[in-house]
Amino acid sequence: MEKGKISSLQMAIMMYPTIVGTAIINVPAITGLFAKNDLWLSPIWASFTGFLAVYAAIQLHNIYPNQTIIQYCEEAIGRISGKILGFMYVIFFALMNGHGIRIYAEFIVGAFLPKTPISVVTASMILICAFTVYTGLETIGRLGQLFFPVFFLPLMIAIFLLLPELHPQNIFPIMENGIMPSIKGAFAPQAWFGEFLLISFLLPFLSDIEKGRKWGIFSVFFVMLTLVMVNLLVLFLLGANLASYSYPLLKASRYVSIADFLENLESAVMAIWVLGNFVKFSVTYYCLVLGTAQWLNLSDYKPVVFPLGLWTMIISFWGIPSQMESTEYSTLKGFPYLSLVFQTLIPLSLLMIAVIRKGKKKKEQNG
Repeated sequence: MEKGKISSLQMAIMMYPTIVGTAIINVPAITGLFAKNDLWLSPIWASFTGFLAVYAAIQLHNIYPNQTIIQYCEEAIGRISGKILGFMYVIFFALMNGHGIRIYAEFIVGAFLPKTPISVVTASMILICAFTVYTGLETIGRLGQLFFPVFFLPLMIAIFLLLPELHPQNIFPIMENGIMPSIKGAFAPQAWFGEFLLISFLLPFLSDIEKGRKWGIFSVFFVMLTLVMVNLLVLFLLGANLASYSYPLLKASRYVSIADFLENLESAVMAIWVLGNFVKFSVTYYCLVLGTAQWLNLSDYKPVVFPLGLWTMIISFWGIPSQMESTEYSTLKGFPYLSLVFQTLIPLSLLMIAVIRKGKKKKEQNG
């Protein structure tokens, strides 16, 4: 079904904007709501779900090589149960992609293009991602490599330019109310880290699978480090009341001013986020398309690319009718719970079942 190959490094580079793309838009405000000035600790606790997702995906791949999670669901728990679980995963990934695109579109319209219909922003992103997915995994991998410096370096430069405006004393007192506020703040971002389970769709197509574990772990670590840096940046700049801003990092970018010449970098921030989210949605869209084709036992995934794009657009509107409900869905009323179940608990359960079955089969062979 997929003839292309990517390297483990390309996989890691693809996964970085897949998580960070929308996370840096929402995570500072969400974590700040619960953790206050301890929000920089929340990505550290949240990253454990990312490490667990990578571990489960790698171990399951070792047991069921050349198969994705949609395929080895049937191997692990039986054909009928596996088909039902596979269908649930297809629905979940469609909801996840639709939710992510809605967050992106709300940000673009709310912050930059208030007179542009949100449907235009959504449709244009889905359409360009659809053409990318149609061309295959190698194209996504190469575009991820191409855009990674454009996405990562300006973010680091913006942080450097803001150093004179920072107030490090905002970090104190550290853990004034104990560790629980930062753990509560980690509940929403753990859902983003759980998206590392998407590597289960990429591992069968790695040209150097022996390096998959290393680069998967590195990718989780650098995502965690980036979110810690971003949370510290907005905390040092805006203080503990940063949760009152819908997009704290965008607010922070407006503080950049060098000799009254280099300022108003919001447009650059938008361009960076558009590129990052393009890679994010292309990866998630590809996994949704591949998983759907495998669940339907198709010989090619291309016929379902555009229909699933239309379905994703419908979900982005029908599932989340307003920005307020989108924020609630991201924090406490949906996605964190769904992600914990589908991207952490179920894969770990599948791994446990697969290990038990493998042990029994080995024992029978030796007996």
